[in-house]
Amino acid sequence: MSSLTKMWISFAAMGFMFLAILSIYVSRYKLNKGLFRFITAVIAYALLISSGLMMIYVVFSGPTG
Repeated sequence: MSSLTKMWISFAAMGFMFLAILSIYVSRYKLNKGLFRFITAVIAYALLISSGLMMIYVVFSGPTG
């Protein structure tokens, strides 16, 4: 995989982390409905987990030649 592709993957992971932070904040402090709050939290944690896995892949795949 090229370095440019790894860069875009890491940017996507950072964007997912930012969206996860916003979603967790909204689900905890702004929403009062039970089901909608739960769905928002599940989406937020899914984004957080996927961004973490993407960053682990970028870091441990090593340098490109």
